[in-house]
Amino acid sequence: MQLKEIYKPVKKELEEVEKVLEVSLKDSKNESVRRINSFLLESPGKRLRPAMLILSAKAASGKSRAAVSRQLINIAAAIELIHTASLIHDDVIDHSVFRHHNPTVNSKWGEDASIALGDYLYSLAFKLIATCNNMDILDCISSATKSMCEGELTQIVERDNLSLLEERYIMIIKKKTASLFAASCQAGAILSKSPRVLEIALKQYGLNFGTAFQIIDDYRDIAAPKARLGKSPGQDIAVGEMTLPLLNLLRSVNQDKRCRLENLLKSKTNDCLKKIKLELINSDAIARTKKITLPYLNSAKDRLKSLSESEYRQSLTDLVDVVLKSDVWKS
Repeated sequence: MQLKEIYKPVKKELEEVEKVLEVSLKDSKNESVRRINSFLLESPGKRLRPAMLILSAKAASGKSRAAVSRQLINIAAAIELIHTASLIHDDVIDHSVFRHHNPTVNSKWGEDASIALGDYLYSLAFKLIATCNNMDILDCISSATKSMCEGELTQIVERDNLSLLEERYIMIIKKKTASLFAASCQAGAILSKSPRVLEIALKQYGLNFGTAFQIIDDYRDIAAPKARLGKSPGQDIAVGEMTLPLLNLLRSVNQDKRCRLENLLKSKTNDCLKKIKLELINSDAIARTKKITLPYLNSAKDRLKSLSESEYRQSLTDLVDVVLKSDVWKS
């Protein structure tokens, strides 16, 4: 199933989100700023987080065709701006030159402009959030943004730590990635004025989904080809970030081979990725990684059982199924 099909129940709302994003990004009177912002609109991502926010709001409302508010659209756009800002900063930190099959902002305008642009997008996001005059929403999203920054900082500090514990890795990705998924779903519940039990259920759905999403993304960075990724593979290895597939690979071999693999990871040579990918495919690290990932996806689906049946709940379920049935493990 394609995302386009899953998004179908909220297609009109996502079109409204695009309008808000376009207005926000083209609002500057400075031509140079507008030019860079227009570049962002030319290569949109999956819009997964705003879609999950709107789906969560409607699923939590319990109505088959729940009404949509301007607040909901603005917050969904704000979530996407925060996500985009984090990606721009990520690309600077990782020295990336491609994303979504297009040049990154830092490869076109340099690191200084990219850092400033990321900050600018954060400001646009919180300006939209302020229009809602809702302290619960502000606390939800600002807490997630803080967690994202903490996760990014911790990940950088832990670079080249070949003894990184699995538990610490999970903590990092929950903060860096899953926290915004969780906030997206929780914010949707808050805006629909849902009972606290549904708010918590949707937050946990997003947290578990986001954790699995990042583990799989980390695996794809090693195993998937550039054509599928839309960017150069092996970026985590290049900057020394120890992801779960790599940790599982080191755990799956004897001490002598582990030493050789550690030396290979430290070398960061041009053929490092090719050799690590071959070792990964010929080990049981893929199976171990999948075994750790599946409970998060199953837990995400379980959290949806507290919601009434609707096309919106079904779409949230379908999102999990898309990941569960992904052929990423066959890369």
